[in-house]
Order: sequence, then C-alpha cells, then structure tokens
Amino acid sequence: MGGSYDEVDLEDMDWNAEMGAFTYQCPCGDLFFITPDDLRGGEEIGHCPSCSLVITVVYDAEDLVKIIPEGF
Repeated sequence: MGGSYDEVDLEDMDWNAEMGAFTYQCPCGDLFFITPDDLRGGEEIGHCPSCSLVITVVYDAEDLVKIIPEGF
C-alpha cells in the first residue's frame, strides 16, 4: 500500500454513534472510519471498508477525553 490519501484533523471528522466511530467521506462514496479504541491505542490510520484508501488522522492524545463521546 502507498501512503495516506490525506491528513484529516479528528475534529473535522463526524461522530457516527451507530458505527461507534469517527467517519470522514471517502472519494469512493463510502466512509473512512476510526474507533475510539483505535485512537486510545495510538492508532492514527482511518480505513475505508470499500476501497484501499486510508487517511492519517491527526489528533492530540491529551484531547481524546474531550473529543470521544462519553460511554465509548
């Protein structure tokens, strides 16, 4: 796999409660996603389930408590 398709600030992603993940529109029409557990584990790659593209999610680990909805 090549590099990341794009760098996206976590704050620019949408929270999808149904998926329990932060999402961002992929050019293929589906959604890139990254879960709170991924973020807490230090992951910074959001995947699209329909194509091979990935994004790099930019965030400050100290801000996760404020950004991740309670209960997730």
